[in-house]
Amino acid sequence: MTRFDLIFKNGTLVNHDGIHDADIGVIAGRIAALGTLEAAKADETIDCTGLHILPGVIDTQVHFREPGLTHKEDLATGSLSAVMGGVTGVFEMPNTNPLTTTREAFADKIARATGRMHCDFAFYVGGTHDNVAELPVLEKLPGCAGVKVFMGSSTGSLLVADDDGVEAILRAISRRAAFHSEDEYRLEARKGLRVDNDPSSHPVWRDPEAALKSTKRLVALAEKTGKRIHVLHISTQEEMEFLAHHKDVASLEVTPHHLSLDETAYARLGTYAQMNPPVRDAAHRAGIWEGVTQGVADVLGSDHAPHTREEKDRPYPQSPSGMTGVQTLVPIMLDHVNAGRMSLMRFVDMTSAGPQRLFSIAGKGRIAKGYDADFTIVDMKRKATITDDWVASKAGWTPYDGVSVTGWPVGTIIRGQRVMWENELVTAASGRPIRFLESPKSLRS
Repeated sequence: MTRFDLIFKNGTLVNHDGIHDADIGVIAGRIAALGTLEAAKADETIDCTGLHILPGVIDTQVHFREPGLTHKEDLATGSLSAVMGGVTGVFEMPNTNPLTTTREAFADKIARATGRMHCDFAFYVGGTHDNVAELPVLEKLPGCAGVKVFMGSSTGSLLVADDDGVEAILRAISRRAAFHSEDEYRLEARKGLRVDNDPSSHPVWRDPEAALKSTKRLVALAEKTGKRIHVLHISTQEEMEFLAHHKDVASLEVTPHHLSLDETAYARLGTYAQMNPPVRDAAHRAGIWEGVTQGVADVLGSDHAPHTREEKDRPYPQSPSGMTGVQTLVPIMLDHVNAGRMSLMRFVDMTSAGPQRLFSIAGKGRIAKGYDADFTIVDMKRKATITDDWVASKAGWTPYDGVSVTGWPVGTIIRGQRVMWENELVTAASGRPIRFLESPKSLRS
């Protein structure tokens, strides 16, 4: 008789083959068996009666601010916030100080994360005018999620605004590259539209045309070079409609805040609703939801981008753009599921299977024998209220403070370890680099 290290019993699995009841047996951090394991023995058995077991949620866009900006967040606190919200893996962005644009800076991040991050992790390398020649090597380093390019200025100083620069990067690389797509030239020309002390002027300045114009340029360059692109945080109805006709080269991400907030957020939250690209009106929010329901959107990313209260309390436009989000991704989106806006299967596709498919993640993204035992265990019926006090981010606040939701993360399981259970951290930091099929096997094994 097979003896398992761990058995999850009586749970409802949500997976690529549907939603059904099954037990899961785990050996050495990987899934060893699925099905009825009534007679099996295990060192530990976790009863999941009444709970849904999802493949581990992977948040493919977070900013954890280390090195250089650790007064806002660091790899330990950001990853703690992730696991407390049911997230098992993250892709972290390169706009730190120093920028993650060299082999040395990338190696430093891996070293900082090892033994300190609570979830598994991958880091993007920033694409710039200066490191194009190095990108074919950098994008294949173990633990690298790929290349990230800022076409419009956001938090930090990474910027490649010109078509020639973007084309050079695309020609150099082979993996799918991720883009912050806003037209820098239009943003510069429209700065005068910002109104002092009025954050509701933020989406007037960074208007829908700035996003659409940049995305059209980007798709044309992808088609010209024959390369794959991933357009981050879609914020406009027009982009969604345009990208629906260019899925041969472009994948795209949507965020919980663009799906949940509209222009009324500025009166309620002030600068705490300020993001790049901006939260827009209800018509754009509806257009983004249409892209989800029609299958155009590929993944959900939180764009967790924390700042301190002191920074966010500065008068607009001196206030920085960004909000926390990694910890609230699961409960906010499960509430949308319970409200009938998307199915639980679609949520799984956008948070585990989708990331695995787009970025060729090895051994994660589904519940299957041989895969890492990464699970996000949720109670779809639990009602709870999100509060600032619950948020583990160093920033200490969430735009959803006081928001009541139905659907809640009960457990975060990473490689067979129960990391979070019932709002308590139960395992010390043990995150590892995420492995990718597009890295050489000798480096990722």
